[in-house]
Amino acid sequence: MNSQQIRKIISFATLLFIGAGGNYLYAHLKDKKVETQNSTTQKLSLIQQEVLPFSQQKSTFITENKEKKNNLITQQTPESQKSNSKSYQVIDEFKNQKFTVNGNQVFTTGKLPTVKVDFNQSDLLTVLVNTKKYFQNYADVDPDISRTGVLASQDVTVEDVLKTLDFMIAVLREDIANKRPTRLQDPKFINNHFKVIKWSAYNPQRTKQKSLRITKYAVFSHPGSRKKTAKYNIPLYSLKTDIENDDKFYTQYTKQDVLSGIYEPGGKEFGKVEPLAYLTRDGLEEALMEGTILVNFTDGSQAYFNVDRNNGIAYVRGLARKSQKRYWYFREVDAIKGYGYKIDAKISIKPGVTFAGDVLNIGLGKVIAIEHYKGGRKQLRLGVLADTGGAFLPNLYQLDFLAGVFPNKKEFWRKARQIPDYTKAYILVKK
Repeated sequence: MNSQQIRKIISFATLLFIGAGGNYLYAHLKDKKVETQNSTTQKLSLIQQEVLPFSQQKSTFITENKEKKNNLITQQTPESQKSNSKSYQVIDEFKNQKFTVNGNQVFTTGKLPTVKVDFNQSDLLTVLVNTKKYFQNYADVDPDISRTGVLASQDVTVEDVLKTLDFMIAVLREDIANKRPTRLQDPKFINNHFKVIKWSAYNPQRTKQKSLRITKYAVFSHPGSRKKTAKYNIPLYSLKTDIENDDKFYTQYTKQDVLSGIYEPGGKEFGKVEPLAYLTRDGLEEALMEGTILVNFTDGSQAYFNVDRNNGIAYVRGLARKSQKRYWYFREVDAIKGYGYKIDAKISIKPGVTFAGDVLNIGLGKVIAIEHYKGGRKQLRLGVLADTGGAFLPNLYQLDFLAGVFPNKKEFWRKARQIPDYTKAYILVKK
């Protein structure tokens, strides 16, 4: 047998070996893939439950359709958001991609400093419960809350958020029932039971900013009238409840168009909306900026009004508020309202324990601690991301703290000064 024949035999044997090995490798990888998919499906279909070390009773507000709702949240999470990839596409309120960020530039594992954690226990419990109820009741109609967002870089899922809410609710209920300071005010307890994620600001326009910017917002009480007067002559409008869902006539008009009188007698759209109250121009601008206003009417009555639907024009950062073209239509509500896909579904929130922020990219329901000083001593303040606004979509470098209800700016700024403008921030996730 000559050397050429020997080479042919060796080549043929090599091909047979590679082919057999390739088939085995393919079959092995296929089996592993099926195994992984089954494991992942099983994991993601788990009902959000928390076996409490303190009590055998589940939170009483959890509804019977908990499994259905939480599974639905998992099913709606976009595949691109389930990935452990650290690269994330940041989107705006219209779901347009704005820029890409590495999640590890924004979030890293950390620990809370061992200082007092400050918050009103009953108010925090209220916001936690209302936020959890929103997930339960509206996950099937509001897919935005099913987004994992940039926290996927830290392997945080929507189930983790629900688990965190459940645990905190249970702890607060038990501590309040036993009339004792809650364990959630103990940083050691938090560090033991929660994964602490440090939030470093990511601002494409100010790349050196690392501390989170903390702005403050409030509900202002303003005098007003139920009828138009010489002093109170700027209407707060509501869309009539009987308009068709696809009738978007209100998206054709800017704030300046509305104020020109198109809805008033003789205007081209007279009769399509109704005035809820009449304010001064400054009162209207406060309502549009803050989202909620408490009107003290001249007849002695009071009422809260909250934003309902807007004209589809984006808020422009840096533009004077009277020049903004964005306009909101309002509805009367029974409390201060935060995030919600429609007015009747919005979360009732409380001052001192609520943050407004980027719900689409950071995620609804995140429990956040920020550092501040009181009496010269460092403290931590706890709150829930339960509100949003046009200025936060997108925004990975800022939170808005709900400071309270105030009669004027002077009182507001006196309170707001207690919260720093820039600070360290942490997100808490149940281990």
